[in-house]
Amino acid sequence: MRILVLLACLLPMLASAPARADLRITRDHGGYVEEYKAKYERIRKSGERVIIDGICNSACTLVFGIVPLNKICVTPRASVGFHQAYYDKSYTFGIKVTSAEGTSDLMSYYTPPIKAWIARNGGLTPQMKKLKNGVDLWKVVDPCPEEFF
Repeated sequence: MRILVLLACLLPMLASAPARADLRITRDHGGYVEEYKAKYERIRKSGERVIIDGICNSACTLVFGIVPLNKICVTPRASVGFHQAYYDKSYTFGIKVTSAEGTSDLMSYYTPPIKAWIARNGGLTPQMKKLKNGVDLWKVVDPCPEEFF
């Protein structure tokens, strides 16, 4: 009887507790930097795990500087891509105009191993540089346990 009373008291508390879910990135080509900063801050505060299981390009890569690395892992399908920041405004008439300030801001978020990889590969340029699955990627972020594949 005591167990039933205890369960009756605990169920409302459990039902109102926020659910935690992993964020699985499979096909994220990036977007506006400020939106990604806000998104990853929310994830960091929630304690969620981030599983990179496919493409994570451009602003998506900010995850490495905002979410703790012990909360991020990559599957064998993971691929991350880096490039210089650029303006995406109507006054550029669809032409990508790189932003030195924006690029510096991006670099400030990256971890030393990611910065080292970028430097070894010629620095950030307008062209996408991909760090794909395997040994190089696992030098900057841990592989996921097999249960996440």
